[in-house]
Formats: sequence, structure tokens, C-alpha cells
Amino acid sequence: MSEANVVLIGKKPTMNYVLACITFFHGGAKEVSIKARGKAISRAIDVSEVVRRKFLPGVKVKAIAIGTDQVQPQNEGAQFSNVSTIEITLRR
Repeated sequence: MSEANVVLIGKKPTMNYVLACITFFHGGAKEVSIKARGKAISRAIDVSEVVRRKFLPGVKVKAIAIGTDQVQPQNEGAQFSNVSTIEITLRR
């Protein structure tokens, strides 16, 4: 899969990310990957479900990968902190 077909979830409204996914699929992409970390994980799940249920019913979840990233501390001397991650791959 091309790195161009990745939607990184942040703090914007859910529909912004839904539109990005739909744009990739209408542009001919067979797969779109939705990636999120931390508090944005629930928004990533919402995005995948809205895309599948409301806009593109022919799209299926191909894979879900979960993991943990270590985040660099803001100040020196602090320990690394762990942040949960998720990657949801949708396939047409």
C-alpha cells in the first residue's frame, strides 16, 4: 500500500477524516489506512465506522493493528512514556 493512502487522525472533527477517506477511495485507492495514537483512537474507530456504514457500504475492514509507541519526554531526565496506537486498514 502506498504511504499516500494514510489518514492520520488528530483533533479535527470526525467528518474531516471521513471526507479524506472517501476522497482516497473515489480517487481509485483500493486500500486506505487510518492511524491514530492516544486519545484519538476512539475518533479513528468512529471514522472507520462512518465510512463503512454511512457512505461506502462496500468497504470492509481488512486489518486492525494495535501497538505502543514510546514518546520522547518534554524535559530532560524524565522517563519515556508509552502511548497506545491503532491502525485500521479499510479495503474496497
